[in-house]
Amino acid sequence: MTLNDLTVNFSHLQRESLLSDWEWLLGGYYLPILLSASGDAFVQNIDNGEIWWLDTGGSELSKVADSPEEFNSLLTDKEFVVDCFAVQMIGDLNQSGKSLNPGQIFSLNTPWLLGGKYELSNIEPTDIEVHFSITGQIAKQVKSG
Repeated sequence: MTLNDLTVNFSHLQRESLLSDWEWLLGGYYLPILLSASGDAFVQNIDNGEIWWLDTGGSELSKVADSPEEFNSLLTDKEFVVDCFAVQMIGDLNQSGKSLNPGQIFSLNTPWLLGGKYELSNIEPTDIEVHFSITGQIAKQVKSG
């Protein structure tokens, strides 16, 4: 499995607005630079170039690299890729016959924050913009109580 199998192309979308429903967590200082097929985003801080991982399932933002160069190096690190790109899950989904069309990303039918499980029966291909909008709205509501 290659990095192309684990990521989705989003060049047809507006980077500036794709994560608008995550503004409450991102604070407007980040732009997506890479989307994982499993529904997460890697975002770059526009002020200092740092790369952060937006885990949409747990609604967490974690710094992964100080620069794009360091991030590119991480993308060649097997452990990093396995940890951040849900390699096993993507392989299982593909083997079960679930695949992505252009403009889609895998998403949980019932989000993890609402008790959903990372099981094949709970994961479906979803429009990229819809995925980030719904997960951002749900995470904001859950986190704000």
